Amino acid sequence: MSSNQQSQREVLSQGVISTGEGARIFPDVEACIDCGGCVVACKRTWDIGPEEQRISISTMFEGQQADDGYNANSSQALDDGAFPGETAIPMQCYHCENAPCVSVCPTDALQKNDDDFVQVTDDLCVGCQYCLSACPFGAPQFPDEDDGGNAVVGSGGVMDKCTMCEERQDVGKGPACADECATDAILVGQPGQIADELDKRDRDPFFNDEAMSVIFGEDAEVFE
Repeated sequence: MSSNQQSQREVLSQGVISTGEGARIFPDVEACIDCGGCVVACKRTWDIGPEEQRISISTMFEGQQADDGYNANSSQALDDGAFPGETAIPMQCYHCENAPCVSVCPTDALQKNDDDFVQVTDDLCVGCQYCLSACPFGAPQFPDEDDGGNAVVGSGGVMDKCTMCEERQDVGKGPACADECATDAILVGQPGQIADELDKRDRDPFFNDEAMSVIFGEDAEVFE
């Protein structure tokens, strides 16, 4: 990649640090305010129907207050065995380094592409939903699923999920969810850049060591 191409892929934003080959997407849980802006941005950008979400916000302990000293510090609360209180987590495909969905797919419909993003080949997907069972983050979606038929023959239609807005990244833009997040709660960049940004914010990753190893592989050590 030329220096001009590289500079085009550098995005001046606290959330979107860099894009392109090897870029990862990861939530700063403490910054998420459960506004739903990421969901709307994704649906509008990709014309996604009302029954499907490539990104969603999972809210734990809604309306409950954290233990003293742990307000807006869920990660530290969990590390210390304290109660974290209400916590909103942007959940999507994190394009894991050790992607379980890729490992279990019997037809190789799920593969890592040249930019290291997990992509699905529609023509190869048989709707077995093994990927859904394997994914710790609930990323695979089956918008054309026939519940009755699926119960009988195991066909959930073609899987769909976050693409990390690869087409937008090809022209130097960030993923729509991250670009439009009002609080920069969705971070995009190389693993080291994401770790540095979390450190600047005095934040720890929300996920445990096992999940971090799935998402980042050996690069998980830069978050320690």
